[in-house]
Amino acid sequence: MIRVPRVRVIDSEGKQLGILETPEALRIAQDQYRSDLIEISPTADPPVCKIMDYGKYKYQLKKKTQEAKKNQNVILVKEIKLRPSTDDHDFDFKVKHIIRFLEEGNKAKVTIKFKGRELVHSELGRVMLNRIVTVLGTKAAIEQPAKLEGRNMSMVVAPKAK
Repeated sequence: MIRVPRVRVIDSEGKQLGILETPEALRIAQDQYRSDLIEISPTADPPVCKIMDYGKYKYQLKKKTQEAKKNQNVILVKEIKLRPSTDDHDFDFKVKHIIRFLEEGNKAKVTIKFKGRELVHSELGRVMLNRIVTVLGTKAAIEQPAKLEGRNMSMVVAPKAK
């Protein structure tokens, strides 16, 4: 005896027609409703199918994805570059930029670039990054702690969750 897969069928108004065999559900959709049988939830047990126009279904899916896209929030990662010998005024100026980025809801990547033999004194870069963390205080959370990659030491800060 051949076992025919069964599906849960819902009509276009959302009323459940019950659990039917797939060929029977297809016949009902075409004969009585003049529509298509669309599989809505293939992972359910039994799978859920809805009787409706396929073009209308595709249109509804497209509208849902457009609505989700409209409501999503894009977070950018803005980068600030410093040197270990950056002066205090320039440092304060750059920190103001970081604060502005965080207030806009973006993340900030702070990079300290070492040139020549400055790399020998990488602790100066770490001190500068710690100073930035101290100035930012409660406005930011460290997403990625300071780490040395080649001639650059970088750290990523994100806005604190409200």
